[in-house]
Amino acid sequence: MTIAPERVVILGAGIIGAATAYYLSLRGVPATVVERVEPACAASGKAGGFLALDWCDDSPMEALARKSFALHRELATLIPNTGYRPLTTLMVNAAAGQVLAGEPPESMLWLDRCQVRGLLGTPETTAQVHPARLTRGLLDAAGVRGARLMRGTVESLILGEDRVRGVRVDSRELLADAVLISMGPWSSQLTDGLGPTPVGGLKGTSILLRPDQPVPPQALFAEYRGAMGSLSPEVFPRPDGEVYVCGVPEHDDLPEDPSRVQPGDGSAALLRDLAGDLATGLGGLTPTTVQACYRPIYPDGLPRMGAVPGMQGLYLGTGHNCWGILNGPASGLALAELIATGKSSSVDLRPFAVR
Repeated sequence: MTIAPERVVILGAGIIGAATAYYLSLRGVPATVVERVEPACAASGKAGGFLALDWCDDSPMEALARKSFALHRELATLIPNTGYRPLTTLMVNAAAGQVLAGEPPESMLWLDRCQVRGLLGTPETTAQVHPARLTRGLLDAAGVRGARLMRGTVESLILGEDRVRGVRVDSRELLADAVLISMGPWSSQLTDGLGPTPVGGLKGTSILLRPDQPVPPQALFAEYRGAMGSLSPEVFPRPDGEVYVCGVPEHDDLPEDPSRVQPGDGSAALLRDLAGDLATGLGGLTPTTVQACYRPIYPDGLPRMGAVPGMQGLYLGTGHNCWGILNGPASGLALAELIATGKSSSVDLRPFAVR
């Protein structure tokens, strides 16, 4: 029988770290979560929050995604104000300065400038959450059960001959029996030299708009033709009246400090114009928020979750790319099981092994 570690440290207060802390707390294992800036400060707070039951089918992430989709519904009943709701998801076409719409169905009349091509998901198969609120809610719920949030910059791991001993935070030693590195694309700052492939970062800009009229719960995946060529923007109306718009890729290098991530010049203006080409109700609005983040990604597109070979007590959980929010709960549950018992029983983590 594996004895759960008494001192668990989680590096990174994004969705993976927060979910792991939450599910560890349900097992009576309170973790210390170390965060440099603030919870959900990077991709976990700036993502769209789109959830899909079956969009990862026929890939190694199928079981993970299906489990996590169900957990999101469960968490919505346990954690307040996560912004969870089912969605209809549509494929649309749009072009800069043009009206492509014909006669959309009555339920889609707000889409008066674009062409509705088809249905991608129903309220049974697609949904949404507010990523930052979910992440913070998971941390708050873990805190009630003894977890602790610690602000500080992780400088290095403290390693013994074959196991992790703790971490160094702001020149102070924080001893631990188990350490989870879940710092998104910044995870490689700590795993360099330990064997895992470095995780990369894909930068994207997004804006939030607040239209005068409510927008129905219909997520849009668009094919858009404009001056920059073809883009694939995504639009997610939220229950609080905000509309999230993303889809302008950028190629800046990852800064060392997450607080230094900034949108590129012109990205917000392009997204604002693009939104107006989808629907008149989204046109001419000044964004309430302009933001950018880096999604952690490996060359094969799969996350890395599990024990770091050759270093007992050290675990890695990152690389979820655009499915981090969807797969966050099941990833956190599986990692919590692995840390506490030595084995994940809810999801098979072998396809995501750290090699």
